Amino acid sequence: MFGVAYGVYSFIQQAFQQPVTGSSPTGSKALPPGTAFLSVRELGEQMARPGGLTSVDLVSFLQERIRWLDPQLRSVIELNPEALESARELDRERASGKVRGPLHGVPVLLKDTIETAGMQTSAGANGLVGDPVGRNAPLVEYLTKQGAVILGKTNMTELAGFRGGPDGWSSRGGQTRNPHHPDAEVGGSSSGSAAAVAAGLAPLAVGAETNGSIIVPAALNGVVGLKPSVGLLDRNGIIPASRRQDTPGPMARSVHDVALLLNAMSGDPESRGVTPGLDYTRLLVPGALKGKRIGYPATFTRNGESLPVENSPQFSKTLEVLREQGAVLIPINMRLADASGYEELLFSDVKEEFNAYLAGRQGLQNNSLSKLIEFNDNEDGTGTDHQPVLKQIVASTLTPQERKERWDALIEDFRSTVDDPIKQENLDAIVSDFDTNSYFGAAVAGYPGITVPSGTNEDNLPTAAYFFGTDRSEATLLAMAYGYEQAAKVAVKPVL
Repeated sequence: MFGVAYGVYSFIQQAFQQPVTGSSPTGSKALPPGTAFLSVRELGEQMARPGGLTSVDLVSFLQERIRWLDPQLRSVIELNPEALESARELDRERASGKVRGPLHGVPVLLKDTIETAGMQTSAGANGLVGDPVGRNAPLVEYLTKQGAVILGKTNMTELAGFRGGPDGWSSRGGQTRNPHHPDAEVGGSSSGSAAAVAAGLAPLAVGAETNGSIIVPAALNGVVGLKPSVGLLDRNGIIPASRRQDTPGPMARSVHDVALLLNAMSGDPESRGVTPGLDYTRLLVPGALKGKRIGYPATFTRNGESLPVENSPQFSKTLEVLREQGAVLIPINMRLADASGYEELLFSDVKEEFNAYLAGRQGLQNNSLSKLIEFNDNEDGTGTDHQPVLKQIVASTLTPQERKERWDALIEDFRSTVDDPIKQENLDAIVSDFDTNSYFGAAVAGYPGITVPSGTNEDNLPTAAYFFGTDRSEATLLAMAYGYEQAAKVAVKPVL
């Protein structure tokens, strides 16, 4: 889901006093330096060695790391009290010769919109704290069946930005900080998922996006984030905004780890029109870029001015790497679709779908948007309008039929801005500088995109390249992103 920035900074100081909840052991086993930043493959290799790393070792280590670092970062909103027991069971399975897959014993963090049994699912809102959820979203079941350990839930822009607070801020979790610099933009709304992975608090995290909520924080925090095609992954059990736009997606420090997580998240892909048994790591091979036809915007916009791509040094370097790896680069002029009316349509969807979700959730005091607004007014006072977006949503009046006709036309228009140049130039995908906001067009179209670190800017903050394409082109996008990542080798760790 997307995040938008408005000013409710007066609540942040109070929120900083709220501790991460959950149990964690003290005196966890000392692990070698660098363990926090190992890849999934490296963790698996260490756990496969007799007498080597165990899942319990890793979970205990990361719980302690979260307790040590996260009071400053505010990226983790709740620890899973069952994580250690899950890790012990998976260690027992491994010792008996049973390994469920590449994620066996590997910790994963989940955005606080994803239902997780025995834990809160509050979208960062104090007003949605109630009885722990009694069920797992299907997505969580898929992950645990593959052997992943649910480490905890991540902080986020409250209500996925629909309250109207700053990116990364929630009344329940406080202000998430970018681990590369505390004053840098953290992005929203999957802020905690991106920051936690960047800081080495977990190797993997799941975010969710309506428009930019995976891509933006992943880019700003210097990690890899994939926003899949809408409908590729199961969205049941995830707090909704609009089924026309919503999707969960994987976040990690490498393209390969994102592909592994996407495999595990896919569950039964055949039911969603995906090739059965598709392995998203299959195309991650040397030479993945050779001969690929990749379009790129011939101009970009900065401060309202249209400039040739050569005026963007960072993106010019990205194109140079792609060209050196054998990609065929084709400049294109991308048409901008008419986004007028998008916000009105989205808000109307949120009113219907979020209200329906709240009404069906057990154990919540505030089971409607109107009650949630009243709760926030009572909690924070009415001297400042601290929830303008929620009030706009409740005021929406479009009927379902009015929405459908307008949504269909809008989405078709946005899809054509991607489909047309790809068909005309016989492209495999398109690449752009993250700062061009091209992720907006792909998101409205319901199309996939992946952001990959491309270096740092003059302030030593992460920059990113963004690859996107047509519906269900995830495998191709992952291959291109992998080829670029392996050649560029520009990802940076934060100095914590």
